[in-house]
Amino acid sequence: MERTDQGPQEPTPPQQPRPNPIFRQPATVETCQADYAAGADIRLRLGWTDGQR
Repeated sequence: MERTDQGPQEPTPPQQPRPNPIFRQPATVETCQADYAAGADIRLRLGWTDGQR
């Protein structure tokens, strides 16, 4: 049985992927250290010590 309540649907236009901020900069020791330091308050709130639960 064919549906009659909807007309033909237009195909959706192709989507462009959004840039990923993780890939904008290379993973270096310095960037990893900065990322780890930026998460210190979160680890403290979760009660982690040295990144451990």
